Amino acid sequence: MKIDAIRRSYTKDKLDLDKLNPDPIAQFELWLKDAIAAELPDPTAMCVASVDAHGQPSQRLVLLKDVGVEGFTFYTNLGSRKATELGANPKVCLHFPWHPLERQVIVYGTAERVTATQVAKYFLSRPKESQLAAWASEQSRPVSTRQALLQKFAEIKHKFEHGEVPLPSFWGGFLVRPHKIEFWQGGEHRLHDRFMYTKQGDNSWSIDRLCP
Repeated sequence: MKIDAIRRSYTKDKLDLDKLNPDPIAQFELWLKDAIAAELPDPTAMCVASVDAHGQPSQRLVLLKDVGVEGFTFYTNLGSRKATELGANPKVCLHFPWHPLERQVIVYGTAERVTATQVAKYFLSRPKESQLAAWASEQSRPVSTRQALLQKFAEIKHKFEHGEVPLPSFWGGFLVRPHKIEFWQGGEHRLHDRFMYTKQGDNSWSIDRLCP
């Protein structure tokens, strides 16, 4: 299979400093609204990169569940690989790949656990099947067969057939507090527009244009 000739031109938009909001969270929210309005599949999907004790990075796609002045929030099984790695090394990178818009956002920051109140509020807002799946799946652990997983799901479904599904003690969330955020807009001839916001000591943000 020959893949070295697969390429396309990026001509949808340009990004200039005078177009940028001085607040990167506000700028991110504008681009997220664009991704939602464009009806992109999974516009809140982001790649979360963490590093284990041996320095080996790992990545996975999760869904952003909140964004605000403090940062970016997602939820997960606390026994998962990402939660274990972030517990030992809170440095994290998030990547939003909005390919159809020829845009990317990369967030560099540190992760911290969100409060039990926040976790409970979000967990109770999930569809019941998703709540049951959280109980049934020992995330990132080996499982013998898919049938075994489905059997566990059926058992959990029967157990919590009546009433609300309680919040598992092993389920929680992370807030990623950013210290750098990059906005990337594809450009002609691979001359992409890239701007890096960097948080300063007084909590203001500087902005630098980067070479593509």
